[in-house]
Amino acid sequence: MICEKVVKEFKIIIEKHLDGYVAYPIGILGAVVGQGDTYEEALLDVKSALACYIERYGQDNLEDTYEVEVFISDAPTPTLTGMV
Repeated sequence: MICEKVVKEFKIIIEKHLDGYVAYPIGILGAVVGQGDTYEEALLDVKSALACYIERYGQDNLEDTYEVEVFISDAPTPTLTGMV
């Protein structure tokens, strides 16, 4: 009998801020966040945080996560007319 480890993949959002990068997986409830001075550091940190989450709460806890579709759009700020 061959046992294969099933690896679930997550989409990771990485945001660039003035003081560095913040990364978090989509679809996981709870605080799984990574940060770093570079894109690569933030990605590595969130992967480490995800591994700690699995170690602490178990792989089975990830089975309750769900597929999330993400959309990004530009939205201009509405202007207020008639305001004095």
